[in-house]
This record gives sequence, structure tokens and C-alpha cells, in this order.
Amino acid sequence: MRGPGADSHRSQRTPRNTTVRGNDGTRGVAVRRVKLLLVSGSLRVGSTNSAVLQTAAQLAPEGVEAMTYNGLGSLPHFNPDDDAEGQPVHAAVAAMRSAVARADALLICTPEYAGALPGALKNMLEWTIGDAGTHDKPVAWINAAGPAAPSGAADAHTSLRKVLGYAGADIVEAACCRIPITRQVVGPGGRILDPQAREAIRGSLGALTAHVRRREAE
Repeated sequence: MRGPGADSHRSQRTPRNTTVRGNDGTRGVAVRRVKLLLVSGSLRVGSTNSAVLQTAAQLAPEGVEAMTYNGLGSLPHFNPDDDAEGQPVHAAVAAMRSAVARADALLICTPEYAGALPGALKNMLEWTIGDAGTHDKPVAWINAAGPAAPSGAADAHTSLRKVLGYAGADIVEAACCRIPITRQVVGPGGRILDPQAREAIRGSLGALTAHVRRREAE
């Protein structure tokens, strides 16, 4: 699926619904594909945070569709006057809200700017308050701050947790992780090459997907 402001990546082997087969070859229940929206808090070209999410899209397991949100820089500054009930919102806001609504969960990877999460990312999250887009939405993050970062970007993720808590998001602790990334492990294609880092990203994806599946089963 490809929607406004989002690029989609899915396994070519994965149909819209995956039919599970038993060891005896009998057909089981069709499992709905899980849709993840990947959001980078960085607008920087060559961002290691964006590289983590490009890698996540590549590593998305069978039965998972990963959509990368690319509209962060197009969003207008949040103004409650521009989000009046019953009135249309800016096209970029409408596209972002549509992408969030279609996703079963969000995976965020953000740097720390001036001791907190970047303003562009907070601006996006503020725009999700009016339509309750992130309320009860499963959300996780990967902290990719390099090993030389003084605080390991802890302040960014503390403030991210605070904003998501205010929004009423379902923070998936098991999928939140710290994976230190340096520019040296980013390949020419913009993806992470380090095997251990790739495995850790795969683990975060697995935990987030499993959480969505458990919610569906409840």
C-alpha cells in the first residue's frame, strides 16, 4: 500500500492475508498483515536515524508492511486555530493523519536536539492530538544515538515518552531499545550494515508486531 506522505515496503512473498498451514499441509486461519508506520525525527540528509528505519523497512518480516513517513518537513506549525472541529486541515496534515490511521503501530527513531526531541517531530505529534490519531496506538522507538553521545539521547526519549503519554499512546516497552549507530556502519544505500545492529532492529520489529497481534487476539 502506498499512501500520501508514506513509502511502502513489503515482502514480495507476502499476500494481503497470509494463510497459515499446519505441518500436515492443511490450511489454517488467514492472518491479516500488520502495517507499521516508520517515523524519523530527523530531517537531515544522511541521518543515521533515517538509516535505521530504512533498514527496518528492509527487514520487515513476512506478514508485515512497513511504510516510511516522509512528510515531516511539510507539516505547518501546529496552531489550534487551524484544527477547528468540522473544518478541513492543511493537506500535509490530512496526509499524515491518514498514514497514522492506516498503521497498526508506529516505530520512531529520533535524535536529540537541544536536550529534547526535535521540534519537527513534536509538531507532528501535536497534530495527532486533534484527531486522537496516536491515542491507544501502539508506539515504540529505537534510540540510535552514537556511543559518543554524552547522554545517549536520553533526554530526547524522556520527552518523547512524556508527549506520547499525554497523547494516550500505547508505548510498547518490549520494542523500545538502544542501538548505538555511527555513520561508519551505514552503507551506500542508506541502510545499516552491522550484523548485530540489524539483528537488534529485527528484534524491535518482532516485539512490536507481536504486541499488535496480541491486541488483535484479545
